[in-house]
Amino acid sequence: MPNTALITGASAGIGREFARYHASLGGDLIITARRGAELDALKSELEAAHKISVTTIALDLGAAGGADALYDAVKDQKIDILINNAGFGGHGIFTERALADDLAMIDLNVKSLVALCHHIGNAMVKNGGGKILNVSSTASYMPGPLQATYFATKAFVSSFSQAIDEELRAKGVTVTALEPGYVHTEFAEVAALEGTGLVKQKGAMPAAVAKCGYDAMLAGRLRVINEGKLSFLLNWIIPMMPRRAVLKNIRSMQEK
Repeated sequence: MPNTALITGASAGIGREFARYHASLGGDLIITARRGAELDALKSELEAAHKISVTTIALDLGAAGGADALYDAVKDQKIDILINNAGFGGHGIFTERALADDLAMIDLNVKSLVALCHHIGNAMVKNGGGKILNVSSTASYMPGPLQATYFATKAFVSSFSQAIDEELRAKGVTVTALEPGYVHTEFAEVAALEGTGLVKQKGAMPAAVAKCGYDAMLAGRLRVINEGKLSFLLNWIIPMMPRRAVLKNIRSMQEK
């Protein structure tokens, strides 16, 4: 199997579970996030459990030049798998939110992902192949009142992933978009979503979501939703609904 995976946002949640799953299959890792202590703890856990090698890189991927700094740190290593997992959301009416927060969201969710796909994708083509997994969301299927910018960033991620898969597949590089529904991670707390209908859903556990996405990536699938019922709803029901009704339903799920 491919050996080395670069995983962003690996200090918690789905990113940490991606790292655990890849290590369980015998693969080496390069893991990155802002929180160095959490990365070091994960490194110790995985190296002891699986006898593999883990490199940690603590940096702010969303900061100016963050993606370039990460690539500079890894460019001399052959990366077989890139998992773009880092990202965050934010709750509230767009015009009442701090603009800087939404621009930072775009920087991390979109700009850093695009930069890493370009840098690492080019290296993969030169090396004869590779696999990219971009973590999107079911939010990519619709506009998101009260999370307008977040939903829009995920629509970009899913669209971008499918387009570059078509461009790169003949060169040996596949790109998969993982589009999960609500997952029990610290995302809701960071995005100030506690108390919303969205968070009151049953949701999925990060380990199951990570395995779903990783396996889909290995199979070269274009996109994957972790729950069959959600997939049916998003692909066959919501497209048939009046757009105003969709908007009202999504807003009601995100109201407190």
